[in-house]
Amino acid sequence: AEQFNVTSYAATAVAIITFEAFAGMWINAFIFSVICMSWVRKKTLNSYEKILLVLGCSRFCFLCISWVYSFLSIIYPNYLYVHPIFQLFLSIQSFLSYSSLWFPACLCVFYCIKIANFRNSFFIYLKVKIDRIVPWLLLGSVLSSLVIGILVYDFTNRSHCNNSTRQGNFWKVKLKIDEQFFRLYFIIGFGYATSFTTVISSALLLLFSLWRHRCNMQTNSLKDLSKDAHIKAMKSIISFSVMYSINFISLIVGMIYSAKEENSMMFLFYVFHFAFPVIHSLILIFSNPSLETTLLRILPCVKCK
Repeated sequence: AEQFNVTSYAATAVAIITFEAFAGMWINAFIFSVICMSWVRKKTLNSYEKILLVLGCSRFCFLCISWVYSFLSIIYPNYLYVHPIFQLFLSIQSFLSYSSLWFPACLCVFYCIKIANFRNSFFIYLKVKIDRIVPWLLLGSVLSSLVIGILVYDFTNRSHCNNSTRQGNFWKVKLKIDEQFFRLYFIIGFGYATSFTTVISSALLLLFSLWRHRCNMQTNSLKDLSKDAHIKAMKSIISFSVMYSINFISLIVGMIYSAKEENSMMFLFYVFHFAFPVIHSLILIFSNPSLETTLLRILPCVKCK
């Protein structure tokens, strides 16, 4: 009976993860391909399109790697936990996971700087230079994600080496592993918290800018356009903030329960972990008229086939 329960859990988990992963891969491949076609046609990309391009690419790769890792860890764990396959999988997954969190944070910063209205000289400077700042934001996100990926590989590799030591030093080895993973979890948690704080700060600044704009608003078409831009950006960032909050909690829960092997909690972690890039990418599509029009034009053709 116990074997049947384990098998049914594994089958359910793999089925849900596979559905979410392949849906997310299709959605993000769609974003990437549409932006690429726009790039070929116009010979140039604006800052918003650059962020969407790297975001779609990173999320597609993240979902591919995460699906393979989750599938192996649930169905064939013995094939996964082999040196250096396990270390490489975790390292690459951590790099892509961080990238898929930081690129949307860059998008929120872009929305905030581009749309919010503040008379601060530094903010005005950022608004003027935003198109030059975006590539540096993306590069910084990639480099910070790369550092995390390298640290994850180093920590997991050290713990593997510690496991290979003599059995007589078991408690000393256990203590070393716990210390290493505590430091690793602290670094990962700090990165998640930083990106989460960036998103929330951008949302609050936009909200404050909208409130000031409403106080000073007069019946002017230009003012109305500014208000519409504020509200559109706020809808996108608030929906993202809510999802980011749920995803942030699931990531922390996943970090806590990963060592305890709690199937029910890890199952919920997997569901939210894969749902986040799917739902947020859909929000991005329907908040972009070009992407939305292209998607609605493609869907009837898919139904016909």
